[in-house]
Amino acid sequence: MGSEEQFREGMLVEVCSDDSDLRGAWFIATVIKAFNKRNKKVQIQYHTLTVDEKGTKPLKEFVLMVNLRPLPPREKDYNFKMNDEVDAYYNDGWWEGFVTMEKEGDRFVVYFRGSKEEIEFGKSDLRLHREWVSADASWLPPLFGEEAPFTMLDVSTSSKLEIDQNKNLSKLEVNFDEGMHVEVSSDEDGFVGAWFTAIVVKAVGENKFLVEYQTLRTDDETELLKEEVDALHIRPPPPESPQVEGFNRLEEVDALYNEGWWVGVISKVLGDSRYIVYFRENNEEIEFEQAQLRVHQDWMNGKWIRTSEALML
Repeated sequence: MGSEEQFREGMLVEVCSDDSDLRGAWFIATVIKAFNKRNKKVQIQYHTLTVDEKGTKPLKEFVLMVNLRPLPPREKDYNFKMNDEVDAYYNDGWWEGFVTMEKEGDRFVVYFRGSKEEIEFGKSDLRLHREWVSADASWLPPLFGEEAPFTMLDVSTSSKLEIDQNKNLSKLEVNFDEGMHVEVSSDEDGFVGAWFTAIVVKAVGENKFLVEYQTLRTDDETELLKEEVDALHIRPPPPESPQVEGFNRLEEVDALYNEGWWVGVISKVLGDSRYIVYFRENNEEIEFEQAQLRVHQDWMNGKWIRTSEALML
């Protein structure tokens, strides 16, 4: 079944928004008009978003395929713990964050990168964060007990593989040692969605590190920028993927732009090894040469996974 036929009329889905105030959230909706080949969109009706102050008239919108996904699976019971990547139900939608504190009575504090807030939630308002892989029509990570559709990759000599028998999952624990090459993300406006190469200078506290960027410099341009970052904003560099002859439309890539790697989707193949890449974070399209692109891989729960195709126009 093609991606266009996947979202049928009457189907329950989740929708993300390009609105700056709603970015990072997924809202439940129902498909009311399937994929339209003319405008390349699907019409949906939200369950929790309305057009009137009284909340009696549900909001309807035409949305791009890239902003749609099926409802994610959810464990019947899961014991959340520190640093779990989760979705929290807040302001009528599911927002991605990280558990930063476990409290009594099955309550947890979650940190949201986008708003730089920490908010307390009950267990029933949390679910494990998952990514939809349209190419395989699967969720990563899968429900516990299901076989994961990806393999472990050796990312550094300081990596240690530990098996959690209780959850039937493999977890990769990485020690960010002094001198290790890493990539670092930022929550600052204008930098969300980018990863910058850096070297670990030293550990400066529990789960905090001083890093020296390899492409970013101080304001006076005299030396490389150094900054303290926490464990949620640092990862090993992605393993080298097999060299590809070219990228296809709808393929998810990282593009080297403004001194960092930014995740985007190939929206047009121009020929002569040139491509137009669409960036959801700022709703822009930019032209790149193939040498400026790499296969996109995600660092999730201590593992590298590859989503080879994304939903797009």
